[in-house]
Amino acid sequence: MAKQKKHPTGTIALNKKAKHDYFIEQTFEAGIALSGWEVKSLRAGKAQLVDSYVLLKDGEAWLMGAHFTPLPQASTHVIADPIRTRKLLLKKNELDKLFGAVQQKGYACVCTALYWKQHLVKCEIALAKGKKEYDKRAVEKDRDWAREKQRAMHK
Repeated sequence: MAKQKKHPTGTIALNKKAKHDYFIEQTFEAGIALSGWEVKSLRAGKAQLVDSYVLLKDGEAWLMGAHFTPLPQASTHVIADPIRTRKLLLKKNELDKLFGAVQQKGYACVCTALYWKQHLVKCEIALAKGKKEYDKRAVEKDRDWAREKQRAMHK
């Protein structure tokens, strides 16, 4: 299983449900087109990725279902839609890889993390295969066994 990457400049939000429901095959880093109030709410840590996914349409990638809670002092003159569709900024060859994998190989495309890279907000998106219920149980069993081994070694 792939090791969890630490984002050195700060994680805003993680999608733990994606790691539970999918086998993560390959990850990509994408920029996000945001408005001002969204950046301010991200600085305050007001983002949720629980039911978010990436929609690939017309040669572009869109982040759907991500919830950015608007701050009352930051969005006074703007009508803020917390779950609006946000455009993901990717290179053409990355988009081609994503389109090919999703259409031909049956992968899902999910957002796994939002983080700061210097002053920019980045979205980590992943190509993933869905887990069956017995796969989830097997992963849990392996995790428990690894924990027991660590406890036995420390004694």
